[in-house]
Amino acid sequence: MDLLETYRRSLAEFTDRVDQVGPEQWSEPTPCPDWDVRTLVNHVVGEDRWSVPLLAGRTIAEVGDRFDGDQLGDDPIAAARDAAAQAEIAATHPGAIERTVHLSAGETPAAEYLHQLLAEHLIHGWDLAVAIGAEPRLDPDAVRECARWFTGRIGDYRRDQLVHSEVELPSGADEQDRLLAAFGRDPNWAPAD
Repeated sequence: MDLLETYRRSLAEFTDRVDQVGPEQWSEPTPCPDWDVRTLVNHVVGEDRWSVPLLAGRTIAEVGDRFDGDQLGDDPIAAARDAAAQAEIAATHPGAIERTVHLSAGETPAAEYLHQLLAEHLIHGWDLAVAIGAEPRLDPDAVRECARWFTGRIGDYRRDQLVHSEVELPSGADEQDRLLAAFGRDPNWAPAD
């Protein structure tokens, strides 16, 4: 599947899950240690906000600290929708995917950066879904593309401590569960009673 289409679908899927967060659920725990629902959504919204200037060729120094802190304000759902809409426009702008993006890790092809964002939306979308009791199934085409991409990067992510150790799964685990486990998630995670 086309990377841009897969990215767009993962972005929409994450935003759809944010729409399902109830007023009382923003402080619920997530599979991310020390992150509640609001912190998790704020993280992804921040990533979406960062993507706009980075995909336009700006450097981290040029962006500065404008996306530090709370990105959600008084209306987290509207903030997430707006950030996603702007991120989609930036990613699908003609020529954006052929650019070089200036990340903290160095100059990176935009296609690589979009794969990183795809993973952010998928994995944190699952985190959000299980935290609020929403449907946790992810877009299978996006899962397949993310798994294909991540296979070549697992070692780097673990070395840089960007993911937890892989979770052991029973034989016959499906592709989504294998991807979650590779990112250090227990596919059977549920909030404590």
